[in-house]
Amino acid sequence: MERRMTRALKAVRALDSALNAFELVQGDIQALDEYYGSEEWKADLSAEELGQLPPALKRGVLSEDGLWNLLEDNRELLQRMNK
Repeated sequence: MERRMTRALKAVRALDSALNAFELVQGDIQALDEYYGSEEWKADLSAEELGQLPPALKRGVLSEDGLWNLLEDNRELLQRMNK
């Protein structure tokens, strides 16, 4: 029983910490959701395709699959937590 309590306590604390971090990024996720597919995103994607962005600039946000997957994963987690 002590092992079970120790394991459960560790899991509960980890989930609490993860949920706190998850809640903190919801504003960022909302901003990304609004950006994805917007005219600004399309202009940024076009600049990328034309080679107008600095080579060292990270471009993950311009990856359609990467950003869509993040937004979809977030939606699924929210639904799961609501259950």
